[in-house]
Amino acid sequence: MSENKFKLVECPRDAMQGLHDFVPTELKSEYLNLLLQAGFDTLDFGSFVSPKAIPQMADTAEVLASLDLSSTSTKLLAIVANLRGAEDAVKHEQINYLGFPFSISETFQQRNTNSSINQSLNTVEDMLSLCERNNKTAVVYLSMGFGNPYGDDWNDEIVEKWADVLVQKGVKILSLADTVGVSTPEKIKNILPKLISKFSNTEIGIHLHSTPAERFEKIEAAYNSGVKRIDCALKGFGGCPMAADDLTGNIATEDVISYLNSKGEKLNLNMGKWDEAIALSAQIFR
Repeated sequence: MSENKFKLVECPRDAMQGLHDFVPTELKSEYLNLLLQAGFDTLDFGSFVSPKAIPQMADTAEVLASLDLSSTSTKLLAIVANLRGAEDAVKHEQINYLGFPFSISETFQQRNTNSSINQSLNTVEDMLSLCERNNKTAVVYLSMGFGNPYGDDWNDEIVEKWADVLVQKGVKILSLADTVGVSTPEKIKNILPKLISKFSNTEIGIHLHSTPAERFEKIEAAYNSGVKRIDCALKGFGGCPMAADDLTGNIATEDVISYLNSKGEKLNLNMGKWDEAIALSAQIFR
């Protein structure tokens, strides 16, 4: 059994952001409040990005105002894509973490945040400074961390190089993101242990996308690699709308829970509230 508490990051933002029909603010809030009561370590609940880019998240500030944080220890994470979004996010005291997608694919960085890798590195530096001044913590996602469909160079050394650059800049939480579902158990086992060993003072997490058939083997590979932080979403809903990965969704939270329970990990979740969230999800993900 693990001595360090396992951190499950439930990602309703990632699950909902690509939905075509706008989910009413009240329904979003009801769903998120159930997930807060379920007791995950962190809830990736919304994003401060252009409503033109992600219309579904246009009401993030409204949703935030209606969340009940009085009886939960769950921390809130919001995604930002530029400094303006970070400046908006840090105004909200309830938010603990600001997440930024830093792509090691030049093509995808332009596509996702309309900036180059070098410009994004400047954004990371500014965001770290902003977080420090406002008592927030930055979470940087190494996007396209397992390869990309654009033909940009990718290998383990490139991943490690950019992880090193970000850690040197002061990033404390780094999550390796499989934006288009190209990770394999072999890639996970090759890359993760190196990063966890080399950056022992940095929290290394994983944000995988997968087809349902491959979920368990990826979860197992991540766990056996020593990871203590996994992003997941109820029923595996969602993915990345900027990457057009229709066939791959998020890692299903229930699969992660089942696997970790089999390993004796104490998750301390309120499964009654979790079941209520699953029932309500049918009204959102049709």
